[in-house]
Amino acid sequence: MIKGYLGKKIGMSQVFKTGGGVVPVTVVQAGPCAVTQIRTQEKDGYEAVQLGYGEVKHLNKPEAGHLKASQPCRHLKEFKADDLAEFTVGQRIGVDIFTPGELVDVIAKSRGRGFSGGMKRHGFHGGPRTHGQSDRARAVGSIGANTFPGRVMKGQKMPGHYGDAQITVKNLEVVRVDPERNLLLLKGAVPGAPNGLLTIRRTGKSVPAASQE
Repeated sequence: MIKGYLGKKIGMSQVFKTGGGVVPVTVVQAGPCAVTQIRTQEKDGYEAVQLGYGEVKHLNKPEAGHLKASQPCRHLKEFKADDLAEFTVGQRIGVDIFTPGELVDVIAKSRGRGFSGGMKRHGFHGGPRTHGQSDRARAVGSIGANTFPGRVMKGQKMPGHYGDAQITVKNLEVVRVDPERNLLLLKGAVPGAPNGLLTIRRTGKSVPAASQE
């Protein structure tokens, strides 16, 4: 069993349970992924399976040589596997490796929001809206201390670059698997914008059967 998979975020929807409840889900275009390389202990010093995902029109010569035995792929990523003998270069792995009720971690880059103020970036409440102030409603406020230490401490929360950082959301339930359309429906939200690359990491855990109904 391979420990990870690649896909892209499509958007959000909802699924109705048999009891009438509604579950918000994120629709993920998961795979199909191609095995592009197998790392072995003897040759590379570690064991892993490299997967490729995504269409690409042009490759340079090193990339084309690396992928000549499989297929052209835009994204490459290595994952651990229980048994390397189960995989061969050029093999295609579908979304049917997942089962409903399984718990996975999703890793992706959050939306980039550029330079943002303290209220948006850190949730500051801002200054007073009255008592004569005119331009400090959304200001950070005091960032320093008294005579000691007499400087701004490292790590002080201030305005700056916000977003475009790697985010991991853990233990998302696989609500539905659609092998025909390579779709994976995950309970809740995942980071990133639509069409953003997602790394789906398998945890080996699952939710109780009673809670899936």
